[in-house]
Amino acid sequence: MKTLLAIIEKAGGWRPSLYLKIPNPPYMELVIEAMDESGPLGLPAISVCHYDEQKGDFMRDPEMCFEVVCAEDGTLSLNAWYFRNDYFAREQWSRNIVRGQYVCVPSIHEDQQDFAESWDNNLRMQGFLEAFTDKCVRG
Repeated sequence: MKTLLAIIEKAGGWRPSLYLKIPNPPYMELVIEAMDESGPLGLPAISVCHYDEQKGDFMRDPEMCFEVVCAEDGTLSLNAWYFRNDYFAREQWSRNIVRGQYVCVPSIHEDQQDFAESWDNNLRMQGFLEAFTDKCVRG
């Protein structure tokens, strides 16, 4: 997730008020925002999403949620736990709290991490890091 982490760093780092909206025509805008709720392990969480519009409704194509993990040396990493794509009517948790218990489905988590790496690579190749400016910081 090097591209997403580089964008967050360029925006001043993770913070509870983080909200970035990055236009990069001809691609859909990329929105990166801190979530009000923590991830399944109680860590800070972010949502990363391409939004589109269909018949007046916002469509996620896709949205992924990640916990922001800070290693002892201060480096950040992103750990996926949620995926949604409205065009395919697909919503999937790989890690969650169910009836007070932490639940992880390793095969889904691995798929989500693999998808996130591919998506991150696409974001890099599409120039989202270069498209980021201070004007992309909202709120």
